[in-house]
Amino acid sequence: MSTVKRKLLTVVMDGIGVREEMYGNAVKLAHTSNLDWLKQNGLYTAIKAHGTYVGLPSDNDIGNSEVGHNALGAGVIYDQGAKLVNNAIKDGSIFKSAIWQEAVTRIKSSHGSTLHFIGLLSDGNVHSHQDHLLALLKQAHKEGINKIRIHVLLDGRDVAPRSAEIYAEALEKVLLNLRNLGCDAKVASGGGRMVITMDRYEADWQMVYRGWQVHVLGKGLSFPNLESAISEFRKDSELTDQYFPGFVITEEGKAIGTIEDNDVVLLTNFRGDRAIEISKAFCQEEFSYFDRERFPRVYFAGMMEYDGDEHIPANYLVSPPKFDGTMGEYLAAMGVHQFAASETQKYGHVTFFWNGNRSGMFDPESEKYLEIPSDNLSFNLKPWMKAYEIVEATVKELCSDKFEFGRINFPNGDMVGHTGDLEATIVAVATVDLMIGRLIRAANDTDTILVITADHGNAEQMLEGEEEKFPNWLSIDSKDRPKARTSHTLSEVPFYIYDPKQRHKENVKLRKSGEGSLANFANTALELMGLETSDRFYPSLLIQKP
Repeated sequence: MSTVKRKLLTVVMDGIGVREEMYGNAVKLAHTSNLDWLKQNGLYTAIKAHGTYVGLPSDNDIGNSEVGHNALGAGVIYDQGAKLVNNAIKDGSIFKSAIWQEAVTRIKSSHGSTLHFIGLLSDGNVHSHQDHLLALLKQAHKEGINKIRIHVLLDGRDVAPRSAEIYAEALEKVLLNLRNLGCDAKVASGGGRMVITMDRYEADWQMVYRGWQVHVLGKGLSFPNLESAISEFRKDSELTDQYFPGFVITEEGKAIGTIEDNDVVLLTNFRGDRAIEISKAFCQEEFSYFDRERFPRVYFAGMMEYDGDEHIPANYLVSPPKFDGTMGEYLAAMGVHQFAASETQKYGHVTFFWNGNRSGMFDPESEKYLEIPSDNLSFNLKPWMKAYEIVEATVKELCSDKFEFGRINFPNGDMVGHTGDLEATIVAVATVDLMIGRLIRAANDTDTILVITADHGNAEQMLEGEEEKFPNWLSIDSKDRPKARTSHTLSEVPFYIYDPKQRHKENVKLRKSGEGSLANFANTALELMGLETSDRFYPSLLIQKP
């Protein structure tokens, strides 16, 4: 066994941030007696989880689950995907890369070949940024590529739920300019990100299949252009951008942008979790997840490498951050027994992202990872998700004394919050609170320290606009309600420590709110466990009392 003096369980309340205003705040509106009790009976502060505090380009950039778990597990801040791509475009290195040059060469040397871009069309800066696509388009034409097709994934999740027109207009402006210059550049297919292409953790391969149908085969609802597709979907007042069905742009009854042999396909998303499966579909000879019907021989590249262990994809334009010496690796080297669990939607976050974008375990002898299958339905229809199952499995491990450091994730605040359903998100937050009550009791029974935090905000800011303009915002009548907000936020996130024996509360306090970030977690946890802290990690949030 290791030299751990105290067991510790970390709870990530995904998407539950800190905000004092009641307006649109599902966290404030929910029943949270257990979190309220912890704030009075444990240690509490709020920490940063956005922007430069997690490696994003600026402090105007909202946090997200990937970079949040990276920071928690790495103990330091690394420049993340958005910033790395921004820098590569700014200094031109992306266009000097061997992958970009190979893509250009293949198109220009093969008569009739097409350059295809697939990616999330928004400026959410979580999975992609529209400016990256526009820069690639302009450079492609500059280098003599004259046939380009765009396959758009509409957002409405990391940005306003009904904002597709904004991004479509900006894209079409660039495409029109390229066409005026003699480049055949058009949108060829599209659909909502939660309907086609962007599945993750193999939760629903049918999403990827539907994407393959429209992007590659040209099979789907037919429209003459992107604008007409969006206009048609707007007729359904309940349908938001992320749930648009897959569609194809046609001329004279024929899809204008099917993907064929010798074409080049570039995936413009920089974040990995929702890019891996579509990458596999394009790259793997042996493939059994769905019938591709036709497997075009293309040159495929990602904006970044999405899985560093399995090297998916083999070709990528910008190198991802190189994580080294993460907390998980540090603990494994000391023989600390580790446990990680969540349901499918966030399982990869407490494993892959926590471990620095690394698949598998550092030491299978001392680690146990548990994935609880998520339900395949809209999360606002079942806002409790798999919280109960996660807790039951965790309590079982706690009581059996099989791990010394554990980490679990409750996806509810994030996944339900992204639906824009305020009432369902209130239930989601209350569910997490109820499960934390169960964990408090288990912590008391097993003398386990609890650290409870979040990876970014979301549920605490569910409505757009200002309260003064919507005095009846709590009404269930939609005409009295402002627009729903579905994206992450710039909020700080809570950080609770509960020691059943109150030993630490007597001797230490936490840094003031706003003085720390998610990267300060690693050394904080090591100190609480009685282990030697690491000079590699950011300082602990604990301060000794005079």
